[in-house]
Amino acid sequence: MTPEAGRRERVAIIGLGASGEAAARLALVKGAKVHVTDSKSENPVAARGAALRALGADVRLGGHDSERIAGADTVVVSPGIPPEAPVLAALRARGVRWVSEPEFASRFITGPLTVVTGTNGKTTTAALCAHLLCAGGVDAALGGNIGGGLGPPASALAMMDPAPERIVLELSSFQLADIRDLTPDVGVMTNLGVDHMDRYPSVEAYHRDKRRLFEAGDESTTWVVNADDAAVMAMADGFPGTLLAFSLEGAVDGALPVDGGSFLARGGLYCARAGEPPREVARASELRLLGRHNVANALAAIAAAAASGAQPGREAAGLGDFAPLPHRLEPVGTVRGVRWVNDSKATNVAAAASALASLDGPIVLLAGGTDKGEDFRGLLNALRGRVRAVVAYGAAGGRMEAELGGGAGRATIVTCVDGPFAEVVAVARGLARPGDTLLLAPACSSFDMFDDYQHRGDAFRALAGEGAG
Repeated sequence: MTPEAGRRERVAIIGLGASGEAAARLALVKGAKVHVTDSKSENPVAARGAALRALGADVRLGGHDSERIAGADTVVVSPGIPPEAPVLAALRARGVRWVSEPEFASRFITGPLTVVTGTNGKTTTAALCAHLLCAGGVDAALGGNIGGGLGPPASALAMMDPAPERIVLELSSFQLADIRDLTPDVGVMTNLGVDHMDRYPSVEAYHRDKRRLFEAGDESTTWVVNADDAAVMAMADGFPGTLLAFSLEGAVDGALPVDGGSFLARGGLYCARAGEPPREVARASELRLLGRHNVANALAAIAAAAASGAQPGREAAGLGDFAPLPHRLEPVGTVRGVRWVNDSKATNVAAAASALASLDGPIVLLAGGTDKGEDFRGLLNALRGRVRAVVAYGAAGGRMEAELGGGAGRATIVTCVDGPFAEVVAVARGLARPGDTLLLAPACSSFDMFDDYQHRGDAFRALAGEGAG
């Protein structure tokens, strides 16, 4: 709906998390009449609501007024609102459409966008891409779904003055589902797996929202895609734009079989463009990131940064000084000869399996939390020959023990601990021996015990510190 001439646009925002607050602030700055609503009313939602009221927004907490929302010119829905939420069902019945917060923000972003998504690795790839851009002479800003203090929501980036030369956004499937006109200059798909089965009715539905990235591009978009992932390559097929691939499997005849990209060969990270010989930008051994999957993330970031305008020749320094991100295979200490690694962001089976494959055994694995509906037997191949013990916990702990216990092999102990997180970690610590790695890679979300994966990872880090003391 287009506001009438001379009338202030009416913007309704559903959900008062960080992205909802940022969208409301952006709308207020742009002169809109803003109505913000959230079903919750306790802190920190109440504090955000009070701050927005002071700026002139109309705020309703503890419920939604569907009629009021339906009267807005633009409705913005925060990513945490599930599609089946009653407020959305009511709007759907009225024929009201809505957009995601990044879509709303993109209406006020004039510079080019690099958009990163995928099932796993998108945060590291987006952060490293922005880091390489800055090292390569581009004033780049990072944000979107990335959270964790690493970057603000897209709407906050849209208010930056002066505006950055380029914005790098990490977007989730929830955010991609509700975009309309957001068009990436560079789009990155790290990989495609299974996730969020607690929200989606099928893997196909989840992938359908990821596909919105490609549907949002045009002939001028450069796509950075995972040549080692058949699902990614199939999804990208047929869309307009330039295709750059990244691969851990090396190149074909010295170059990737598309328009160029990046690849790993003989321990070197190479970047190639169509018609040009590949150049080595760094050695894989120079990366400070743990794991082969992080080499893939680095290759994706190299290709994306090159497509986004980074000057060639500066990648090595940027790759060498990029530190592991919090909660992503983050070493947090060594206690009595046992290395503690925090991979709290491994909130699905594929991410946990990747973490296991990235570390040398023996490993004591902490896994569990809020059940997302995945089959935990997908971890079995990664457990065998590498994991000494699995300590399952939380809401999904019993099912995890049942599904892993029969197939992990006699060399692997699988036990479920029904107790607080400190007790769970204490059991795992007791099973670990000097030289082992105590790995938190939950394969689940965190909401049974914690506010989010960051809260969970911080608790694990704190327990490592207590043990060291």
